[in-house]
Amino acid sequence: MPYLHPAPGPQAHLVPQDARATHSSGKSFEQLRQDCLQAGTLFEDTDFPACNASLFFSERPQVPFVWKRPGEIVEHPEFIRGGATRTDICQGELGDCWLLAAIASLTLNEKALARVVPQDQSFGPGYAGIFHFQFWQHSEWLDVVIDDRLPTFRDRLVFLHSADHCEFWSALLEKAYAKLNGSYEALKGGSTIEAMEDFTGGVAEIFHTREAPKDFYQILEKALRRGSLLGCSMDIRNAAESEARTPFGLIKGHAYTVTGIDQVNFRGQKTELIRVRNPWGQVEWNGSWSDSSPEWGSVDLDEQKRLCHSALDDGEFWMSFKDFKTHFDKVEICNLTPDALEEDTLHRWKVTIHQGSWVRGSTAGGCRNFLDTFWTNPQIQLSLTEQDEEQEGCTFLVALMQKDRRKLKRRGADMLTIGYAIYQSPEEHGHLSRDFFRYHASLARSKTFINLREVSDRFRLPPGEYILIPSTFEPHQEADFCLRIFSEKKAVTRDLDGTTDIHLPEPLQPTPPEQETEEEQQFRALFQAIAGEDMEVTAEELEYVLNTVLQKKKDLKFKKLSLISCKNIISLMDTRGNGKLDFSEFQMFWDKLKQWINLFLQFDVDKSGTMSSYELRTALKAAGKGKPRVVVLPPGPFAYNPSKWQAGAGLMPLEGFQLSSHLLQLVVLRYADEELQMDFDDFLNCLVRLENASRVFQALSTKTKDFIYLNINEVWPLQLLLQECH
Repeated sequence: MPYLHPAPGPQAHLVPQDARATHSSGKSFEQLRQDCLQAGTLFEDTDFPACNASLFFSERPQVPFVWKRPGEIVEHPEFIRGGATRTDICQGELGDCWLLAAIASLTLNEKALARVVPQDQSFGPGYAGIFHFQFWQHSEWLDVVIDDRLPTFRDRLVFLHSADHCEFWSALLEKAYAKLNGSYEALKGGSTIEAMEDFTGGVAEIFHTREAPKDFYQILEKALRRGSLLGCSMDIRNAAESEARTPFGLIKGHAYTVTGIDQVNFRGQKTELIRVRNPWGQVEWNGSWSDSSPEWGSVDLDEQKRLCHSALDDGEFWMSFKDFKTHFDKVEICNLTPDALEEDTLHRWKVTIHQGSWVRGSTAGGCRNFLDTFWTNPQIQLSLTEQDEEQEGCTFLVALMQKDRRKLKRRGADMLTIGYAIYQSPEEHGHLSRDFFRYHASLARSKTFINLREVSDRFRLPPGEYILIPSTFEPHQEADFCLRIFSEKKAVTRDLDGTTDIHLPEPLQPTPPEQETEEEQQFRALFQAIAGEDMEVTAEELEYVLNTVLQKKKDLKFKKLSLISCKNIISLMDTRGNGKLDFSEFQMFWDKLKQWINLFLQFDVDKSGTMSSYELRTALKAAGKGKPRVVVLPPGPFAYNPSKWQAGAGLMPLEGFQLSSHLLQLVVLRYADEELQMDFDDFLNCLVRLENASRVFQALSTKTKDFIYLNINEVWPLQLLLQECH
């Protein structure tokens, strides 16, 4: 059956679902409105003030904009007049056609529209100059509050406006979205699918018309029937083609909305048509089946009325589906669920969400082209346990989204090129090393690495264990990300970097005097000279001893150990609690220090005297060999049941300091330099602090034969110990 959206009209009042309040006061929309009504004032939003900073961050307005409330622009303003429709969307002086195309598409789905544009507000009773809108951001809904002051020039709205100058819902929606992203300027340029996802929390699919499946018409028809949001555009080859007008009246690099699809009887044959809208509210297709084309003369008037055909220059037009595939290059579809448009069956999808970060120097490893750092990216274990009904394999969809890049535009940030790869999981557990990726190819991956906010693809793999690795294309690029995994059947996921595992090293015994090397004998003599008659060294004396010895090592790049560092060493090795080290305590530390020096040199691959921060994960794993092992328990049902958590997580005996990605990022940020290199003194400070943290953990934890269990709420001592004390 062809599908056309019904004629818009007044909608029943729908109460918006719960969304998190975002105003800096911590108050909800209704609380803020009641405060204004009781005070007899109109709301002024200090979070997004009526000033140039809310407009632009890299330029100044070319004309003097005046911020005015709707009641100062027209005599009788209305929030929505006669229903919110696609004709309410007319572009202003801002290059945000991608957003307007998404808003126009939103008006075709009543439920989705009522969620984004709550209907508990108007310019009638209860008006207080305050409005609110709801947007989906990275797995949660946010309630964004604004005042109704809008930028104008000569009493006309400068940006988005309705064809009816007394209607203001669309202009206020644009303002709320600008606030969400930091400014109006931040909305310049974008992909329609980005706003569609923010309006629905849906899943994106992109079709290229020249590579579209044979049933592409049926796919679009089904998408519209399911309430999906659809946009389309033409590609440009260079900047000069941006918004260039073709001989057929179409605009290159411009975002359009698909608003309908149908068939008509034309000269005895069924002809497939598609309806498209230009958010400018004007400038239309002038080819076959355009508003005034002769083809309509052969179509019955009742049929024309059913198709809402008109000759108005309102930006909306019909064209043949064949011409559509010829002239438009890309169609973006935002599905409200991940159900495939090629199938008739609707499924109940299960979703898992992982929030993570790519941090330069620790977890920003880039794609597989960069083998030396690729393995340092976040790693997600995916367990597919149940096959699809009546089909072999397990179907799932992976959607990787980079967060807040538009908001960061004012700091010079652009969309990063992102993607992901999926590998068969080996038998051993834990973060996979570089050698694994050297000898194993991926089983599946995103179709491409691309600079879009989200990359999503659908897969079907046999039941089993897999490792999913999200990454940027280039290494060392920083961003936060949200990874959504949709599965038709139950799928278990676990962040391989989500636990902090620390192995407490076995105490070292001092070297007997008769087995001391010449270097150690010289060291004893130096110690005696510094310590004096009591044969104990203070932190100040230890500082002198260590700097004297380490500065003689030519293969280490070494600055100088601080007094604070030496106090930390004494805290680690002092077994008597007097704040000093005797020779046996010091010698145990010295033996440990020699092991750490050898370890540092082992991971100093280029023999520069420094170590890359990307090698830190492996170096720490090698540094802390020994038992028992400290496991930081995640929150939830496992938190106070170690045996259950151990079985549920499938823990395997591992060795060394194994930090979560978050704590590893803290370590790198604290100790690595701008070139992502660590000197030996930074490496030494890091290890001493981790050793001290191990002792704190041991004191706080629940102990079993092989493991020490610590609830996640007790992790704070480690973070405190990793920080520099002043």
